[in-house]
Amino acid sequence: MDDVIARAMSALIPGGVTRGELGRGGRVLRWVEAGAGAPTVVLDAGSGTPGLTWAPVLSALAEHTRVIAYDRAGLGASDPAPHVTIDSEVDDLSALLSRRGNGPCILVGHSWGGMLAQLVAWSHPSLIAGLVLVDPAHEDFQPWTIRVAEAVLARLSVLWNAVGLADRSLREQAAREASKRSSDPRVQNLFVDAELACNAHDYQTRTSAAEGRLLGAHIRAVRRLRARSQLPDAPLIVLSAARGLPKGMRARWTALQAQIAAATVQGEHVVVPDADHYIHDSQPEAVTTAVLAVVDRIWGK
Repeated sequence: MDDVIARAMSALIPGGVTRGELGRGGRVLRWVEAGAGAPTVVLDAGSGTPGLTWAPVLSALAEHTRVIAYDRAGLGASDPAPHVTIDSEVDDLSALLSRRGNGPCILVGHSWGGMLAQLVAWSHPSLIAGLVLVDPAHEDFQPWTIRVAEAVLARLSVLWNAVGLADRSLREQAAREASKRSSDPRVQNLFVDAELACNAHDYQTRTSAAEGRLLGAHIRAVRRLRARSQLPDAPLIVLSAARGLPKGMRARWTALQAQIAAATVQGEHVVVPDADHYIHDSQPEAVTTAVLAVVDRIWGK
């Protein structure tokens, strides 16, 4: 298979990446991985976002340990699931950690991926060696203005795909993103192709829209889980963005993220200056530093 996503990621990493796969009842989860050693670091992206988003940090982390950039079902290179549910996403991620993690893993989750990381840590603590939550979603931060805006954008995306208007917009956005990855035109073209591949199928658009509705539809259930659950006694770093929302909203979200860190003895909360919600894109060194700090704590350095 001519895997444009893996080829793009390989262009940034000495020695390249390899493709990993896990069968899940007639469908396949896929990821790219690089590096060697333990513990394995598993990167889980935000809502509707493929593992390609972790390109800014993958190379630096792979210099120190094995790293997996994971595509959830229906995103990136992974096959779609029949239904997108919280349970299916938690089960898929838990299966990946259990069967391909080579022991307890450091789970790194951004936004919705950070919520999934907590759900997995609550239900399967033995799979977790450490956690890094990158501006994680929280069930008690669901402003109606943001939920309405996300719903409108999701429906517009589906509509644009249906009538054939999305391609030009996607290509322009992909070119902007590719210019951040490299100044080499060849590498930029690879990333444009990879971004387009992550938006080439209707099921990718549908999965993205479905994921955007999950937390809002299960706020009470997640609240109950948080109230009765504990994160494992493992190193935890929670990173908060410093910009990208009105001041009051950002303060509320940051306070909730601080509470996540305070809920465990080994928790640490860090506000990253000049970082927007995609901290791994705007300030990738902050994410790399946090992950490697958790690695060092696990090894007692």
